[in-house]
Amino acid sequence: MEIRWNLRRLMAERNMYSTTDLQPLLTARGVELSATQVYRLVTSAPERLNTRVLAAICDGLECTPNDLIEVVAVETQTPVKAVGGPGTGAPARPTDRRPKRVKIAPDD
Repeated sequence: MEIRWNLRRLMAERNMYSTTDLQPLLTARGVELSATQVYRLVTSAPERLNTRVLAAICDGLECTPNDLIEVVAVETQTPVKAVGGPGTGAPARPTDRRPKRVKIAPDD
C-alpha cells in the first residue's frame, strides 16, 4: 500500500502556492504550527498526523480527509533468491569466496 498526500495539489487548486498561505488558515482554527512544520506538512506526507491538524486543514480547504489522503495499492514483486556457486550462473555466496593461501618463496 502507498499513501499519496494531496495537500499541495489541493492548495494549488485554491490558488495557494506558498506554504505560508496555509499557516493563517490553521491559526484561525486554533492550530499553531511553526513555519518549518507547515513547510514539512505541505512538501511531504506526514508519518503521523494529529486529528486537530487534519480537521483544521479539511475545514480551511473545504475538503475531506479522503481528498487529502489517497491510499493506492502498489503491486510488489516477490524477490527471487538465487543460490549461487560455480557453474550456476548466479553470483557466488560470500561463504563460497574464500581467500587462497599463497606461498612466498624467498629471493635467491
